[in-house]
Amino acid sequence: MRILIIEDSIRTAEYLKKGLTENGFVADAMHRGNDGLHCALTINYDLIILDVMLPELDGWSILSELRRQGQQTPVLLLTACDKVQDRVRGLTLGADDYLIKPFAFSELLARIHAILKRGQVKEMEKIKIADLEIDSACHKVLRGDMLIDLTPKEFILLNYLAQNKGRVLSRSTIAEHVWDINFESDRNIVDVAILRLRAKVDDPFIKKLIHTVRGAGYVFEERE
Repeated sequence: MRILIIEDSIRTAEYLKKGLTENGFVADAMHRGNDGLHCALTINYDLIILDVMLPELDGWSILSELRRQGQQTPVLLLTACDKVQDRVRGLTLGADDYLIKPFAFSELLARIHAILKRGQVKEMEKIKIADLEIDSACHKVLRGDMLIDLTPKEFILLNYLAQNKGRVLSRSTIAEHVWDINFESDRNIVDVAILRLRAKVDDPFIKKLIHTVRGAGYVFEERE
């Protein structure tokens, strides 16, 4: 699980990063609003810890822009302000939870686990794009009337791409989520797996769904 911390206090950000790393997460930290928004829009995170008061671009603006662009990554807001209207504002803009500073790290960790658990429950059991249908519960893939036979790992890869349809996923992100490995350990594993998946899911059909984005990774989407 990868978490983005957007917090202007370097000391606080490093404290959070150290604690999250010790608890098995991969954590990145940004200290300015614009940098944090850029990372949130270009890198696939499982959760964002977002401070409200930030230089350049505040947390409200970042959250609003993320949701405006259709970015649904869970967001946990951090703020020193304990006003009801601020909490309502955050939740209305699309935050998943709200934590008041100062806080105990154990409470933060519990809230993170609760948010991630809710996200797993929300994961779509059935995905349909063009003539392709994925049934996660039954581990079955259909394209038109054709049943496509996939290995367990190929199914996980396809399902991950489809759950993030329309979103460019880097090779390192795919490797981390599908194989739970550091991408640098094998630079070819993702490309080889995509090639094999395309041979089953795309090659026999006119309309292609798995697309290469040069220099960035892959995207699963229907194109005209």
